[in-house]
Amino acid sequence: MPTVVLRSNEGQDQLLRRFRKKVVKSGVLSTIRNKRWFTPPSEQRRIDKKKAQRRSRRKTY
Repeated sequence: MPTVVLRSNEGQDQLLRRFRKKVVKSGVLSTIRNKRWFTPPSEQRRIDKKKAQRRSRRKTY
C-alpha cells in the first residue's frame, strides 16, 4: 500500500497529487480491476499472449 508523508511547506493538494502518482505507479488500481471478475486460465493465457505480442512489436520500433 502506497504511503506519503506530509513534507514541510506542502499543501494538501500537492500531497494528494503525490499519493495518486504513487498509487498509479504501484499498479494497485489495475490489479483490482483485473480481479474484479473471474477469468478462466485459458482466457488469461490468451490475454497475456496478446500483451506480449504488443510489447514485442513496440520494442522492434
